[in-house]
Amino acid sequence: MEKDRLLAFSDGVIAIIITIMVLELRPPHEPTLDALRALAPTFLSYVLSFIYIAIYWNNHHHMLYAAKAVNGAILWANMALLFCLSLVPFTTAWLGETAGAPLPTAIYGASLILPAFTYLILQTLIVRADGPDSVLARAIHASGWGDWKGKLSPLFYAAGIAMAFFTPIVSWVLYVLVALIWLVPDRRIERVVAGS
Repeated sequence: MEKDRLLAFSDGVIAIIITIMVLELRPPHEPTLDALRALAPTFLSYVLSFIYIAIYWNNHHHMLYAAKAVNGAILWANMALLFCLSLVPFTTAWLGETAGAPLPTAIYGASLILPAFTYLILQTLIVRADGPDSVLARAIHASGWGDWKGKLSPLFYAAGIAMAFFTPIVSWVLYVLVALIWLVPDRRIERVVAGS
């Protein structure tokens, strides 16, 4: 099957996810800095979530660019990834409205770790379908910082989920740290494509 429809559909869903998140931002009713300051947790959770969605979109684009074609398993794995990403607007709104309370902070972390796992499943299925000599397989098995980012991220998410019940601010720091290490996308795919 061609991958273009999958890319177009995924792009549309991700655009809707971002739109839903921005619609949750409400301006303050009073024209004061104090009223604006009260919205800081909501705005900061939106910014972090927007960055995460952008990171997934960027890496998803690179991964599917490297893929040869898609099959039924890949289509379903992609739907699972999009489902997990579609939960982010809800957890973002809850996190912002509760100013980072323990349970919403933990649930937010869960909404970040779920797409990470489904992304890994999608990547594994693409490699399996394309074969061990494919561009994506060679890129994944190339050494580099991408390996460490992929291994550290779930650990940081899990630690953030656990810490949410004791010190939620530590969870926020861990979630931000994962976003920061992924702001520079995994360049392994670009290097392999350029070398082909």
